Amino acid sequence: MGCLLNATSFDKNAPILYVLVSVILLVVVAQAVFFLVRAYRRGVKIGMEKAVLNKTMLRAAIFTIAPAMAILVGIVVLAKELGIPLPWLRLSVIGSFSYETIAASVFKGDVDNGTVYVTIALVMTCGMLVSMFLPLITGKKIQRGLIKIRQKDKKWGEIFMTALFLGMISAFLGYIFGSVGEGASGWIPVCVFFVSAVVMAAFGGLLKITKWKWINDYALPVCIVAGMAAAVPITMLLG
Repeated sequence: MGCLLNATSFDKNAPILYVLVSVILLVVVAQAVFFLVRAYRRGVKIGMEKAVLNKTMLRAAIFTIAPAMAILVGIVVLAKELGIPLPWLRLSVIGSFSYETIAASVFKGDVDNGTVYVTIALVMTCGMLVSMFLPLITGKKIQRGLIKIRQKDKKWGEIFMTALFLGMISAFLGYIFGSVGEGASGWIPVCVFFVSAVVMAAFGGLLKITKWKWINDYALPVCIVAGMAAAVPITMLLG
């Protein structure tokens, strides 16, 4: 009875969760700082100018702002269903906003139950663990196969890579178009999808015209923010 009460009265924003997440993120940040210092010292040792190293770090920090904004928006969106600690952890370390959103929507309205919360956390974690360990097993074989394809026919190699990417994207199209038969509200994800696609196409055209490579760093986060902003009036219209 006590276990059941604890499960049903679970607080997804409990202070202990903030403490656990903070400890994990501090470890991750410490690793990043450790390797940053080592890389900086190594660069100086091999003769790189400090001015170049400092400029590189500054540019990297600036280009990190836009993707970080997209992550922040993702945390805010997921916080309604999952609380703040879990999305904060997932999207700060290893996570995907689209993947986490699907996991959260499956259990919509039930996350105040501790059992459901733990299930979602395990699904997210176990799902992403595959992306960490699978390349260790198959990475070299896949890379050698791609190199062979490109050596035989460079154009076909590019087509093959594009096909792999489109195959990955198509996995999420079912989630976007799966509710169109439910009426006007089922078209909300589709409309948001097309808004984001238009924004991305605009960035692609701007990149092609201006040749500004830094646009690549801002295209995805801006598309995410634009899609979320467009979701508000679209939901009001079709919801």
